[in-house]
Amino acid sequence: MSEQINLLFILTDDQGYWAMGCAGNSEIRTPNLDRLAATGLRFENFFCASPVCSPARASILTGRIPSQHGVQDFLRAGNSNIYGADDRAIEYLSGQTAYTDILSERGYTCGLSGKWHLGYSEKPQKSFAFWDVHASGAGPYYNPPMIRDSKAYQTSDYVSDLITDNALEFLETQKDADQPFCLNVHYTAPHAPWGREHHPPELFEDYYQNCPFESTPDEPMHPQQLSKTGSSGSLGFTEAERKETLSGYFAAMTAMDANVGRLLDWLEANGLRENTLIAFTSDNGMNMGHHGIYGKGNGTYPPNMFDTSVKVPMLFSHPGRVPEGKVISSLHSHYDIMPTLLDYLNVENLDADSLPGRSFSALLEGRALEGDDQVVVYDEYGPTRMIRTVEWKYIHRYPYGPHELYDLVNDPDERQNLIAKQKHQPIRESLQADLDAWFVRYADPERDGSREAVMGRGQLDIVGPAAKGRKRFGDDVVYERDKNGDLDNGRST
Repeated sequence: MSEQINLLFILTDDQGYWAMGCAGNSEIRTPNLDRLAATGLRFENFFCASPVCSPARASILTGRIPSQHGVQDFLRAGNSNIYGADDRAIEYLSGQTAYTDILSERGYTCGLSGKWHLGYSEKPQKSFAFWDVHASGAGPYYNPPMIRDSKAYQTSDYVSDLITDNALEFLETQKDADQPFCLNVHYTAPHAPWGREHHPPELFEDYYQNCPFESTPDEPMHPQQLSKTGSSGSLGFTEAERKETLSGYFAAMTAMDANVGRLLDWLEANGLRENTLIAFTSDNGMNMGHHGIYGKGNGTYPPNMFDTSVKVPMLFSHPGRVPEGKVISSLHSHYDIMPTLLDYLNVENLDADSLPGRSFSALLEGRALEGDDQVVVYDEYGPTRMIRTVEWKYIHRYPYGPHELYDLVNDPDERQNLIAKQKHQPIRESLQADLDAWFVRYADPERDGSREAVMGRGQLDIVGPAAKGRKRFGDDVVYERDKNGDLDNGRST
């Protein structure tokens, strides 16, 4: 095996940063994520580029923001020609360079096992030589719709186990190879559905049957909570629903964590743990009762930018290279991942000047980050945009609002919107100027999300001149309050 560094990139689906034992949650069982954190770095202020799956995943791969790559909502159409007779497969990232393309050019063998959800699922893309993917974005945990070699297949296996089995199959082909590998393992967990029939029964019985779930808030329904119509999973606004929803979510996490352990065990058993950088994150955050929301950014309309939606877990481990057991408090984003990985792996990125992110590989090497005063992160979901510093968060919604301003020092849970307070107008104006300038610099005018009718109900077509005249985004907004009648003390009736 070459002395070049391998890369194992593990990505979960809808995992809040709070949903790990190592992050201080004593109720959830994640011993292998805790093991990763103990042998590496845990970032406590890491943010997605957009609080919904497909845009966030595109940003991780390409280093571009949604207003550059054009994926601005979860893909409701264009996923496959195989599954869904009415669908028309669309290659949403056609022509855009991913870090896997660059690594492949440098001799890496790239493999993808699990969720893709960036269009045309039966077509291997972004230089992945191994391609075994979920056909859409989520669905039943047993008998999931999968694609390999451009052909559909289904098994009775639990999907987190299946994704790991396929990943280990790829690793077996690489253990004696002369070139390094880059393996992306993209779990669908802990995304809904959360019903007991979808997860191993022993997880409920052994761990979560009598769990009080004090680690997640039990709050009145957010007035803009969107209905679960058209999606899977229940909302936890009754006592029974809350227990079912949270126990299923926690069970999905614990089952996925066990599979992370299988990957770590394989690397250790085959002598590759010290030669492999492991990165672990989620595509977006997740509210499981936080702010009275069940969902991420599109759990509400207009989309929300609460920290629980935009903050994600982020772990790096590489024994002997990455410091062990250290917590990083500085602010970073998914759009920083591509430059960081390439920098750490000593691979040149010719597109670096056009990308918004910056490398923080110095932190992975135990060094101080130069220019660490740049503690600003940006986020977007169509016309909703966010700028966040250590002390403040400003949310701007085009064209007319509503806008939000939070003092994160005195109000870390984002309870009091200060947008109407006259004394805070100077900080609001300063943040808005920085926000506008940043997006002017990086947004592609033909893919600018602030000009699109993104409502959190799914993307139907590409964004840009080629889609002129075609409907690009779903608009079937239904509030839970309207579906279930009046609210009684914040609970649905």
